Amino acid sequence: MNNDTPSTRRQLPDAPLLAAAAGRKASRRPVWFMRQAGRSLPEYRKIRAGIGMLDSCFDPALVAEITMQPVRRHDVDAAILFSDIVVPLKAAGIDLDIVAGTGPVVANPVRSAADVAALPTLHSEQVEPVAKAVTLLTEELGQTALIGFAGAPFTLASYLVEGGPSRNHEKTKALMRSDSATWHALLDTLADTTITFLQAQIDAGIDALQLFDSWAGALSLADYREFVLPHSTKVFDAVSAAGIPKIHFGVGTGELLGSMGEAGADVVGVDWRIPLDDAVRRVGPGKALQGNLDPAVLFAGWDAVESEVRRIVGEADRAVAAGATGHVFNLGHGVLPDTDPDVLTRVVELVHSL
Repeated sequence: MNNDTPSTRRQLPDAPLLAAAAGRKASRRPVWFMRQAGRSLPEYRKIRAGIGMLDSCFDPALVAEITMQPVRRHDVDAAILFSDIVVPLKAAGIDLDIVAGTGPVVANPVRSAADVAALPTLHSEQVEPVAKAVTLLTEELGQTALIGFAGAPFTLASYLVEGGPSRNHEKTKALMRSDSATWHALLDTLADTTITFLQAQIDAGIDALQLFDSWAGALSLADYREFVLPHSTKVFDAVSAAGIPKIHFGVGTGELLGSMGEAGADVVGVDWRIPLDDAVRRVGPGKALQGNLDPAVLFAGWDAVESEVRRIVGEADRAVAAGATGHVFNLGHGVLPDTDPDVLTRVVELVHSL
């Protein structure tokens, strides 16, 4: 594994996202949206027609085009690599598929020490199509930052143990509590998978990265610290040599924000449930915050949207005054599929004007 910063990495000293993440004054408040490349865009629906999600994620030209679509449309300050949390698992050879209306479905769930021992190792050449997409994007993005993408070990583990999405994560929590040795072996393996996936993106030239722990909000703080934090920390430690900003996000993680920052992120994502000027007290000083407009507010009409955007910017400014090193405007979760893209464009314009 190559932990050296590639000599080909773009230098983007004026990119607002990178400035805010590093605690420097940005030329404008950076804004991008989780799931900005997706079903809210008619051009996305058109280009994805008849192509499965996972097939899309392994087509470099298609990944690059989908990633670029919201940058062209909205003037956001970052592109985020179009991918899926289970891409590195699929690339490694795990039998899974993304089923419409359900999500990732794993053919053979992982629930024993023998299952963990049988998990395949991910090699960088298996995600070469993703790396090629990154290369294409760095050639097209100009001065816009590119954020790499990976799922955190706990969220990957939940999919593997449950066999798919879960409301209660009961099988996951049962394994965690009943066989902690197997649990830690599983997460250690998945941390290595995530590191390989991120390192391939780093070597190809991403400018920042975000680790998504989508299901971490299902955990108590004590369970997160004992069973999850060491493995997320391992991921951040392994990719820190690249020197690029590291973002950490999970929905419903208000009680975990301090620990999620402790894992090694430079920027901590906050969902809509916690005001940013409260989040800074939970995270502590020395880190930037990202967030946190409720995605559902985008359906409420422009007056409501504008009011909420202004409120969040005010809370962010108070958070910075209280010790946060910067603010990246985002939603508190992903863009919902039926969102009017014109509203997103107006949000970008408003944030840039404030």
